[in-house]
Amino acid sequence: MAPAVGTDLGYTPPDGGWGWMVVLGAFISMGFSYAFSKAITVFYKEIQEFFGASYSEIAWISSLLLACMYAGGPVSSILVNKYGSRPVVMFGGLLSGIGMILATFSTSIIQLYICVGVIAGFGFSMNLQPSVIVVGKYFLKKRPMANGLAMAGSPVILSTLAPLNQFLFDKYGWRGSFLILGALILNCCVAGAIFRPIGPMTSKNKKDKDTSIQDKDPEKVKMSLHRGFLIYLIGNVLMFIAFYAPIVFLAPYGKHLGVDEYSAAFLLSILAIVDMIARPATGMIANTKWIRPRVQYFFSFSVTFNGFCHLMCPLATSYTGLVVYSVFFGLGFGMVCALLFETLMDLVGAKRFSSAVGLVTIVECVPLLLGPPIGGNYLTFFLSCTFFIPD
Repeated sequence: MAPAVGTDLGYTPPDGGWGWMVVLGAFISMGFSYAFSKAITVFYKEIQEFFGASYSEIAWISSLLLACMYAGGPVSSILVNKYGSRPVVMFGGLLSGIGMILATFSTSIIQLYICVGVIAGFGFSMNLQPSVIVVGKYFLKKRPMANGLAMAGSPVILSTLAPLNQFLFDKYGWRGSFLILGALILNCCVAGAIFRPIGPMTSKNKKDKDTSIQDKDPEKVKMSLHRGFLIYLIGNVLMFIAFYAPIVFLAPYGKHLGVDEYSAAFLLSILAIVDMIARPATGMIANTKWIRPRVQYFFSFSVTFNGFCHLMCPLATSYTGLVVYSVFFGLGFGMVCALLFETLMDLVGAKRFSSAVGLVTIVECVPLLLGPPIGGNYLTFFLSCTFFIPD
């Protein structure tokens, strides 16, 4: 086991106990937050035909959802600092569920943008940031492994939702499917209830709470001058232009090559199965005494490998080729996701992490918003991803 880095939280995290229940709650809430924008791509072809929209117009649904999920990061961080993770996640689950239920009544693509992209997306931001923050409060020595397990929620839920969405569409259409999905998302409220408060933020420290809020702006100024943080931020902005976009287009690309609907949806399941194994495995590797001190280099390797996968995608002209691509993409994607927040926490420390993640996500929302719509045709899109991601 790697030696623990020093904690600046003002207490010693338990590294277990109820913390594993917190990891389960984060597994659910982060899983829905990350997986949902990918899983609903199964409906895109049918929604496109229903509204007579173009590929780029449909891609704005996922782009807006992801952008709002990340743009809400600073708001989410402020609410967590004031109220704690539990009520914020429960509110986020309720808001996301309401957004999807309202989407069932949409009569135009603009209304889908608002309901799915903006309302549900902002709700997911209330799920994502607090879940990441609360895991860091419960774990120190085992933090990379705990983060890897929590982040594995995305591929597990994606591997379930992708074929389930196709089944729901065949039975109830996209409107009925969105109604059922809205009900499923309400489980994030239950996940949030698991996030028991921990640490020095008790009644005897309420005065410190006001002081920490007052010191928030100077803390952000310090981080903005942090060399390692700036490098991380710039690299992520370039990477996020093309990070999620290949997943948005994977199922439609399979259908474009003549693959049947269920097989195209199964590509997401293959990616998710490999991803769900890669994330906890990467977390365990990052927790070893050889990798823990060099976790930033491990993260750089993961990003480069991810970009190389997209270079190979245009060579896949058959279903077998797409399956191979999905396997390697799932591996690379899982490695990056498992290390994304761990690397940031390693750079800025656990105490400043909530402010740092808020700054990072608000900046990342712009490339997330523009990535899928500017892709062009499928061939040039996947080639473009190769050059953006390794940056």
